Amino acid sequence: MSATVYIFIANVAVWLGVAGYLAFLASRSAGLEKRIRQLELLGDDHDG
Repeated sequence: MSATVYIFIANVAVWLGVAGYLAFLASRSAGLEKRIRQLELLGDDHDG
């Protein structure tokens, strides 16, 4: 295979990695937002 093919394959691999990382971050962000809402509700219960 030529160098161009290897560069293309590497480029695809990098972009797949970036997309996977962004999906991971979105998932973590959603979980953190859910946890923050839970903590806010607990805080509202203690306000009296």
